Amino acid sequence: MKLHKLLLLAFACFWAMGATAQYQWVDKDGRKVFSDRPPPLEVPQKNILKEPRAVSAARTVTAPAAQGDGAVNAADTAAPPVVNGKDKALEEQKAKAEAQEAAKKKAEEDAKAAQAAKVRADNCARARQSAQALQPGRLVGTTNAKGERGYMDDATRAAELQRAQQIIQSDCR
Repeated sequence: MKLHKLLLLAFACFWAMGATAQYQWVDKDGRKVFSDRPPPLEVPQKNILKEPRAVSAARTVTAPAAQGDGAVNAADTAAPPVVNGKDKALEEQKAKAEAQEAAKKKAEEDAKAAQAAKVRADNCARARQSAQALQPGRLVGTTNAKGERGYMDDATRAAELQRAQQIIQSDCR
């Protein structure tokens, strides 16, 4: 029974270790903030009341101008370049991905435009050929659904010729 109690005590201590990695700081309104995440970068170091020990050394960064001799602090070189709370490399990757996406969209739009131009050119050629065949004075033969051959009368020919002319006007530019 003693081993059982010892294991229970060890488990309780182990569980409580997660609570030690807590941050405490005073926000801009003067309120205490408790969190398991680090405070925003705009919170000055003097307003941070408590933080895990491993993180506290990494957060204290002195500016090179304040050192006077121009030497670079080890904490400055270890931290990734951060500008206004943003990771410069991440921003560059994001911009590169956006540029690639824009280039891909432009290529797709160009391909669609080329396909539409090809379809319009094909329609134009067929409409011109149809208009030439529908000119008055020629006999125009057609086949119906049953496969029987018939000929267009003048009214049907005029309607088809007008339709071909409309297609020529819209597609032949």
